[in-house]
Amino acid sequence: MKVELAYGSTGLTVQLPDDAEIDIIRSRYKAGYEDQRAAVHRALISPVSAPPLSKVVKPKTKVGIVVSDVTRPVPYKYIIPEILQEVSALPNDIWIFIATGTHRKTSEEELKKMLGEEVLRTYRIVQNNASARGLHSFVGTTKRRNHIYIHRDFLRCDVKILTGFIEPHFFAGFSGGGKAVMPGLASLETILNNHSPHNIDSPRAGWGITRGNPVWEDIQEAARLVGPTFLINVTLNRNREITGVFAGDFMEAYDRGCAAAMEIAMPPARRLYDIVITSNAGYPLDLNMYQSVKGMSAACLIVRDGGSIIVAAECRDGIPDTGMYQELLMNAKSPDSLLKKLHSEGFRCQDMWEAQIHARICKKADVYFYSDNLKDDDITGAFMTPCSSVEETIESLLKKYGKETSICVLPEGPLTIPGIDTGL
Repeated sequence: MKVELAYGSTGLTVQLPDDAEIDIIRSRYKAGYEDQRAAVHRALISPVSAPPLSKVVKPKTKVGIVVSDVTRPVPYKYIIPEILQEVSALPNDIWIFIATGTHRKTSEEELKKMLGEEVLRTYRIVQNNASARGLHSFVGTTKRRNHIYIHRDFLRCDVKILTGFIEPHFFAGFSGGGKAVMPGLASLETILNNHSPHNIDSPRAGWGITRGNPVWEDIQEAARLVGPTFLINVTLNRNREITGVFAGDFMEAYDRGCAAAMEIAMPPARRLYDIVITSNAGYPLDLNMYQSVKGMSAACLIVRDGGSIIVAAECRDGIPDTGMYQELLMNAKSPDSLLKKLHSEGFRCQDMWEAQIHARICKKADVYFYSDNLKDDDITGAFMTPCSSVEETIESLLKKYGKETSICVLPEGPLTIPGIDTGL
């Protein structure tokens, strides 16, 4: 049996044993709009519980448009032109903010592919730097006592437009919505408070869970403090085609988008498996090992304790070498020692949340990592085993677990989240 895993820009074909017990779980397929830009246009002129942008933006109004960074496959070639067409402000009054959070800056070449050369030439592009002192201003405190600091230039905008892509998220419930503001445009201190070990440890901080999820609730409260004017989020199918456009009131449009994403991405699994093979949904989602923790986390939901996860992720950006994720992993002797450090009183650093989830996965299952761009030392230093051939690794594991070995494949990685009971 051949299975195509979403891997990089090309995919990865894996030959699985014909006589093995194998389940393949994919997201439910929904066809994309025949005319995707027209679908965006319709949503903008008939938004949910909000006036159209053309009625909101007046001449001399300063407009801030928040877009995702390169790690999200948002089809901005359809979205940005339609937003700009509805906005009556002059180009000098329109700023486009890249919601990097704690990620690296998006390169100029990546921005060209995302937004187009004309947009880059015409409009001011501002990228968040969470660690920069003085770049963020205080807007208020959430009920969880998180002091919210957001990029000061965005706060100066009269009209604040949030864009993004809604998919299940491994600790924030769903992407999109308020994540454009926090962590997207937030200071490091604000992000650390939201992504704290205590919040990440909550049983409600997981895939597809919103209400009662401390991470999700804090994010939405932070966004409300900023006062977004308008939201436009999309859902996508496995071909990266737009299947839904949710525009208008910040929370009402977002809730509708989350419900649509759950229907597509969260099919049931019939059991726990000895082996789960996963991807990280291909480029740009498998840009680095850091992002690939999402694919590991999706597999972790349905692997039995002591089972094995095989993850295939291209990682053209490496681990990466920015931030603290790599240092946290490489300086720890074991998942247990890393978790102890992360939970020690007063310890705080960037990327500790990703390292925390990574370590938890490696405690539950053996993880084998296939990548064309990582060195063996990169993988072993992260408590995983290098995998030069998915087929050979499966063959070895079949010998280990025996004839009744159960295997599940998640070809789209974290775009398929099986067997979850959500609180949406």
